[in-house]
Amino acid sequence: MTTKPDNSGLLVIDKPQGVTSHDVVAAVRGALHMKRVGHAGTLDPMATGVLVVGFGNATRLLNYIVDHDKTYLATIRLGQRTTTDDADGELLPGEGTIAEFPSRQTVEDVIAHHFTGRIEQVPNSYSAIKINGQRAYDLAREGKDVDLKARPVTISEFSVSAVRYGYASTTCAGSPLADAIEIAPEESWHAETDGQNEPNMQPVMELDVTVTCSAGTYIRALGRDLGAELGLGGHLTMLRRIRVGRFSVNMPNVMTAHTEAKTFTNREGIEVTRNRAVLDDAEHAVDHALDLVASAAASMDMLPVTEQEATDLRFGRRIAHDIHTTMAAYVPETNDLVAIVERAKRGETKPVAVFN
Repeated sequence: MTTKPDNSGLLVIDKPQGVTSHDVVAAVRGALHMKRVGHAGTLDPMATGVLVVGFGNATRLLNYIVDHDKTYLATIRLGQRTTTDDADGELLPGEGTIAEFPSRQTVEDVIAHHFTGRIEQVPNSYSAIKINGQRAYDLAREGKDVDLKARPVTISEFSVSAVRYGYASTTCAGSPLADAIEIAPEESWHAETDGQNEPNMQPVMELDVTVTCSAGTYIRALGRDLGAELGLGGHLTMLRRIRVGRFSVNMPNVMTAHTEAKTFTNREGIEVTRNRAVLDDAEHAVDHALDLVASAAASMDMLPVTEQEATDLRFGRRIAHDIHTTMAAYVPETNDLVAIVERAKRGETKPVAVFN
């Protein structure tokens, strides 16, 4: 494996299904033989797509990337609820078999009126949010009450690309849709519930959607709340993040990975099998990375500075630039990332993080 001089950069990894974001970070640590590795924006185990991983000094950029807006592709199944609001959870009993499902037009009207723009959203109980120092999902798994407050998020796009009606298993969340049909956007669907369909199956409605949203938005919560608003219940059966700020799953340097099952014996002597993330082309992982300046340019706006200004910033001194947002200062001639800078006052810029 070749190394870059500053041994710092960002990897855009297409996270596979079935592993955590932390599992991907562990795979990068192993590939680069480095401890200083982190990620920007957690993806649930069921989710796939863009995970930005930083190593070396580039980890200092991750907090800025987390705040970027994001775009997701998702499939929402209406007519069923789960404990986690996605297909990794257990199905919850419903109020009874639903026979009448709304038209695509009705659903799109509900989305437009209730789930676009600035909205208040209660995060999922099975989330990584901390309550008195404990993760919400740990409390939920222990059967404890999880009381999360609503928080404002912004949904700039929530569009429906396809609608299907059919039957899903009543015992296994995320099972394939059976007897799927598509009907005219203005038509509703009256499901057959007289026993003609297969046993242990119930009628559901599926939406393929695209969501662009602010940081902190839970797509699982959108599916849950849309289902509740329609009186159907809802959960996600697929989630894929295709963009984080300027980072896209279609970037030429994206690194792919896959999931492998690993069996080991734990401290109690019990044989355990769990998934781990494995990077494809791990030996050349660093060749997929953006260097430090390119990483900063993908994370925020850039401010070119002179060698003397670079020296001043590295000594904590202000320089004479009038900026209005957080920027990354760099020396173009030497491709040297100097500092993350902010406005100090009119006509002056100060460093908030310095790169050696």
